[in-house]
Amino acid sequence: MKIGIVIGSIREGRKGEHVGRWVEGIARDDLDVDVEVIDLKEFDVPLLTAPTPPAAANRSYDSANVRRWSDAIDACDGYVFITPEYNHGVPGAFKNAVDTLAPEWSGKAVGFVSYGTADGIRAVEQWRQIVANFQMIDIRAQVAMSNFTEFAQDGSFTPLERRESELRALLDQLTTVVARGR
Repeated sequence: MKIGIVIGSIREGRKGEHVGRWVEGIARDDLDVDVEVIDLKEFDVPLLTAPTPPAAANRSYDSANVRRWSDAIDACDGYVFITPEYNHGVPGAFKNAVDTLAPEWSGKAVGFVSYGTADGIRAVEQWRQIVANFQMIDIRAQVAMSNFTEFAQDGSFTPLERRESELRALLDQLTTVVARGR
């Protein structure tokens, strides 16, 4: 089993990288599975402009960057999406990257770790609707962190004490669902 921790922000000074590394550390300590951080910023996924819809492309994409993205996503059995909330919604670059693929996501499990001024809750609500289109299984447990109480000016963060147990519950649910689907 391989779990991809997808860092969904590409902004300069983003908080997601710190959160992703925190999730990775706990996942590597707790899980007896392969864990890989997949940082969207490293893929430079172009805007979705291809004339063939991703669901009909049969994993044959025009862009080399999309092919690399496809390979990284396709290699995982489940995911933890690290998502900020921008303007009461999902981040545009992350949404575009998800939309750029189709069969790579199909039927796989996903959990959400969010952050924002309202803890990223609204972004996760939208993600749950989006991933349903790919017949993904979104697990109930989530971790939602506040920009005001858990992050410093430099973007570093100190999660509240309860966050570690919340993350462990998320990872347990995620790996259970993935194992049932294998």
